[in-house]
Amino acid sequence: MANKKRPVLTTDNQALLDGVTLRLITAQERERYDQLMVEEHYLKSAHLVGEQLRYVAEYQGQWVALMSWSAAAYHLKDREAWIQWTPKQKQRRLPLAVNNSRFLILEQFRVPNLASRTMKLCIQRLSKDWLQTYGHEVLVAESFVDSEQFLGTCYKASGWTLLGQTKGYQRHRQDYYLAHDRPKQLWVRELRPGARTILRGVNLPQALRAVESAHGPECAQEPKELQAMKGYFDNLPDWRTRKGDYTVSSLVTVAVCAMLSGVCLGQRDLAAFASDLTLRQMAVLKFPYRGNPRRYQVPGETTFFRLLSHMNSLALEKALLDWQNHVLGPPSRQNLQVSVDGKELINSQGVEVTSAWSVTDERWMGSELVAEKSNEIPATQALLRKADIEGALVTADALHTQTETGRIIVQEKGADYLFTVKGNQKTVADSVRQLKEGLEHAFSPSA
Repeated sequence: MANKKRPVLTTDNQALLDGVTLRLITAQERERYDQLMVEEHYLKSAHLVGEQLRYVAEYQGQWVALMSWSAAAYHLKDREAWIQWTPKQKQRRLPLAVNNSRFLILEQFRVPNLASRTMKLCIQRLSKDWLQTYGHEVLVAESFVDSEQFLGTCYKASGWTLLGQTKGYQRHRQDYYLAHDRPKQLWVRELRPGARTILRGVNLPQALRAVESAHGPECAQEPKELQAMKGYFDNLPDWRTRKGDYTVSSLVTVAVCAMLSGVCLGQRDLAAFASDLTLRQMAVLKFPYRGNPRRYQVPGETTFFRLLSHMNSLALEKALLDWQNHVLGPPSRQNLQVSVDGKELINSQGVEVTSAWSVTDERWMGSELVAEKSNEIPATQALLRKADIEGALVTADALHTQTETGRIIVQEKGADYLFTVKGNQKTVADSVRQLKEGLEHAFSPSA
């Protein structure tokens, strides 16, 4: 990095520029590398965040420069405008950006053009090294230059673009920042032609899609949608005797959004999904905001475990149906067809649920848990008693072709049914044959 006080180029210095080489450091060299950073770099720290690579430039076996790369900053307004990607694209594709977090020319080798020469050597190999180390390339680079100490000449000479000044924050932990009252120049560079076009494109090239697939499903609901959804869960009963950090309505909203995003609904999956929400989404859900540095506190696995263990299922079902009607509008009653079926829940150690589904307008109508050491029949009967099926045609598999279920549908609920009969249901099959024989005249052409 170019310092404001620069020595004059000599013949020996030119030999250094011509002969300098660059390589990744080895694990055995890490201690020496970090010590030099602490001693000679103005930040006095070798700590990095996220994915990271460290390089050393050498001349005739001597270390002449050190360069560190790490995860890109999360909040950079000017960078987002330069790339023109959406917030959701940035959230999923940020690993394709990289930060030149440290650049040190060792004191005895601070000669003109060495910084730009070292930068050029590094830019030529950086993306390939990242691919070999982390399984994906990097497309754009960024760096912060303290304009009180440096001119940024080596970045300009290496094809970087100066976007402006940062807001005066430094990264303290992963994705969290502290004010330091020393804004820096923000420099950026594409690491290959068309890199920004790729980052803001609808789909990434096949070779880069692993970055997005490694990122968990994201919450697609905007903050206003989350706020409206949360309102339908505000009156859910709270099993806790003492008010917790997170309202039941917020936790249920997270769980519903996770389900809509295709997340497997175990407590670990829910906690990971919650931690990936945007700051605006966390704010709407009223996650606690505290600590030093202040940040949103995200519900963990134990919080979601308690939610899943103690939630009042009947109250939750009613709230979900009300919310569904809000989103989809009033349910259709014309030619209503309802399908009833039972399923074993994934990763549930055998828990079964039977559910009713409106085939007419493709909406859920309720569910009932199958009791342990029982089967779908009593659970389906309980479900039919509470579901709004008046005037509907109810279908179910052969298991439910029996008298009590038919009586509930027809006599109690005022609906009709169409059930199948299997060959191994001998008594039922014989009854159907007798009915058919006795009613054949009703369906004859002369009737």
